[in-house]
Amino acid sequence: MKEQQNSASSNQQPISPSLTEREKRDQGLWYRPADKELVRLNQRARCLCQQYNALPLQEEAPRDALRRKLLGKVGKEVQILPQFWCDYGHNIFLGDYFFSNYQLVILDCAPVTFGDHVLVGPNCGFYTAIHPFDQTRRDTGLERAEPIQVGNHVWFGGGVTVLPGAVIGDGCVIGAGSVVKGEIPPGMIAAGNPCRPIRPVPQGDGSDPFGRQYQSP
Repeated sequence: MKEQQNSASSNQQPISPSLTEREKRDQGLWYRPADKELVRLNQRARCLCQQYNALPLQEEAPRDALRRKLLGKVGKEVQILPQFWCDYGHNIFLGDYFFSNYQLVILDCAPVTFGDHVLVGPNCGFYTAIHPFDQTRRDTGLERAEPIQVGNHVWFGGGVTVLPGAVIGDGCVIGAGSVVKGEIPPGMIAAGNPCRPIRPVPQGDGSDPFGRQYQSP
């Protein structure tokens, strides 16, 4: 209900004619993604993603160069396995030791920020775009976006979907297949649709987050 109320109130937001569509986007206002500047930036990102996905995995130097050309920030020791797709790239900020498995999609109409030591499982999506609920308004092509913030030392299982405005605290483990909206407090195992905290992440007890025991080598 809160999300609906927020979206409904945002439908009434005045749109300043003096702002460019990119400026509206960056301020969280309704904007038109079909604007020429935004289309050009989107096409650039698609082309760079296509080049990145076509490179052999062993060619790490050119892959790293493309990541740094495409993304807003790339920390040290970053790996993104193909396929990888994004909307613009310049709104994606990766900390140190970021790793993503196959088939990552980040729709970065608003900033998507990852801390250090983040692990992303296969087939995960981070989506910032919001469309009007009202079909007449939606058919005009307007959208707006809310940022996503991911802390340090976070692990996403496979097939996780992260929705606009989500904030995920340090040290969280997000279970496979979850749909994340709102805020997940630091240090929690969370899962489900919608994703909810289940229990604190165990610390130093020799188990994994799902209760399986491992012997030290």
